[in-house]
Amino acid sequence: MSTFIRPDRALIDLFHDAPTAVISDNLDRLAGLDGLRPFHRKGHLVGPARTVRTRPGDNMFIHKMLDLVQPGDVVVVAGEGDVSRALVGEIMKTIAERRGVAGFVIDGAIRDSSAFATSDFPCFARGVNHRGPYKDGPGALDVPVAILGNVVSPGDIVVGDEDGVVTFSSAIAADLAAAVRRQLAKEAEIMASIADGTYKGAYAR
Repeated sequence: MSTFIRPDRALIDLFHDAPTAVISDNLDRLAGLDGLRPFHRKGHLVGPARTVRTRPGDNMFIHKMLDLVQPGDVVVVAGEGDVSRALVGEIMKTIAERRGVAGFVIDGAIRDSSAFATSDFPCFARGVNHRGPYKDGPGALDVPVAILGNVVSPGDIVVGDEDGVVTFSSAIAADLAAAVRRQLAKEAEIMASIADGTYKGAYAR
């Protein structure tokens, strides 16, 4: 049963340039889709999760999701970490871009990696394989999915950068954004103290 509720855009925009490392620090350093890496040239990913659960190596339900997405959505695919077949490639990337998708998060493999490597369309995945997918199903859309021990629910906010991907409920977004801003301000002070020679170390008393 679909449970997708689109978060308020103002909440999403709070994280438009927030580093995943700092977000992770403020989620007790526990949350995050560890093991996925960026395949695109550059680009900060942020948007609501449109989740897809599929059997390994099958992308039928990813195609179904691309018929439902709205601009700014992030397609999050739980493919059980299987890299024996690619779940998306250049064609699906192009479709997603044309429909305004903010990016892909794929717990599985991609192909046509050069098309991603020369693009600013964010794509995070587990690996690459030239072998194409099955298109038979089964699968599910906009349901909670498990990726690397983390549950991603439809409508969770997804943030990705060079360090990886984190996700969290929109219910905590405002408080989390405030904590991220405080940490960034503190880190800026530390960097300034290093530059001017007054830094005394993290454990100085």
